Amino acid sequence: MTALVARGGVPYLSQRGKDDGIGGRVTGFALFMSQILRRPGQVVALAPSSPALCAEMTAGLDPHKGPVIELGAGTGVITQAIRDRGIAAHHVHTIEMNPSFHTHLQDRFPGVHHHLMSAGDVGDLGLTDVQAVISGLPLLSMPLGLQRAILGGSFAQLATTGRYVQFTYGPTPPVAKALREEMALDWEQSTKIWRNMPPARVYRFFKAGPTR
Repeated sequence: MTALVARGGVPYLSQRGKDDGIGGRVTGFALFMSQILRRPGQVVALAPSSPALCAEMTAGLDPHKGPVIELGAGTGVITQAIRDRGIAAHHVHTIEMNPSFHTHLQDRFPGVHHHLMSAGDVGDLGLTDVQAVISGLPLLSMPLGLQRAILGGSFAQLATTGRYVQFTYGPTPPVAKALREEMALDWEQSTKIWRNMPPARVYRFFKAGPTR
């Protein structure tokens, strides 16, 4: 899911009165599709992230460690996976630019900190000891300066052992090479997740060094 969409509003499909089960997922999918139809050049994902991709994105999260930041939370499929890992609502921070997605997230996940803002301003959250920043953004398609702001703001809040988690549909690491070198980033990558449309890989970036 992506937050790289305009701030203009679209009709909001309310989830009040529904639970987070089948009805909630259908409402979220309908909202996602409405965004694609209304803004086909701005919503870059072909479909919401699959359960298999969400599981890999959230693997290793620890309920006893620090906060988790999610970038580009969209309709909340990865947010739900974060909560399913036992992360307390007050330890979860979502960042989403789209007002309709943002309102949907507020209804679906009460108690979570939801921020209507650009991912480039993630550093303004001012958190410490963050265990993971989980990104659903199309990072490689963004200008280098915006990538730098997102990664710089994320790593400023990550704990020493924290990870910046990013998925990609492509064959190369989803952070510009110049920026990986500038920030001295290393990474771990998953096997290809075939049960996603399109198939994807997940990368976990961290600062290279002996303590890692």
